Amino acid sequence: MDFSTSRADGVATLHIVGELDVLSAPDLRPSVDALLAERHPNVVVDASGLRLIDSSGVGGLVFLYKKSREYGGVVTVHGLCDQPLAIFKLLRLDRVLLA
Repeated sequence: MDFSTSRADGVATLHIVGELDVLSAPDLRPSVDALLAERHPNVVVDASGLRLIDSSGVGGLVFLYKKSREYGGVVTVHGLCDQPLAIFKLLRLDRVLLA
């Protein structure tokens, strides 16, 4: 699992590559906490490199979404495909988080 962040033109992007599951989800927390501390108004999660997600990974992204909304921020997820996209559709998160 690899996480990185970038910032450009008022948008903070969280890049996720690999598997976001019970083993790797805790490693996501520092990146999420940093984005929340900076109070970015627009956060994009680039999930084009995400191969697998489980409930722990979904929980981490929902946490980012909810905490961002508390200060008026917007979080969208881009690039989902295969299993992660199926999970988002199953949970109906595609209606809220997908751009």
